[in-house]
Amino acid sequence: MLVKEIMTRAVRTINPETRLTEVASIMCLNRFSGLPVIEQDNIIIGILSEQDVLRYLFPDMEDIITGIGVLDFEHREAEYKKVLPLKAADLMTREPVTVNPEMPILKAVSVMARRNFRRIPVADGNKLVGMVSLGDIHRAIFMQSFAQN
Repeated sequence: MLVKEIMTRAVRTINPETRLTEVASIMCLNRFSGLPVIEQDNIIIGILSEQDVLRYLFPDMEDIITGIGVLDFEHREAEYKKVLPLKAADLMTREPVTVNPEMPILKAVSVMARRNFRRIPVADGNKLVGMVSLGDIHRAIFMQSFAQN
């Protein structure tokens, strides 16, 4: 079975200029853990995950070593509002890992497992054509096994 046979084709996307206020709303209201960032013609240039947004709240290692980044977690949590005016381009992971629609689904799982991803963009070259999740793959394998019995 190939990725293109089970992927979701109607993918919610954002662009590099999308404000984090909108991104957070989309993620929270739709229970998305990440969104592909695209430019014109569905060219995928990044992915923005909840982890990218939350990681922004923590000081980097250099700040911790120099004593600038005190780990006061309650204070850091209150700093979340400072993230909201940023744009997707400010926090997104550039050059995201993708899978090809012609890839066998278990090969896609191996790519996802190596990176601890639960979902991954599907791209034909650099054009976003879908998303596939571990749940999609598990469901497809289950249904195929069920149909064979």
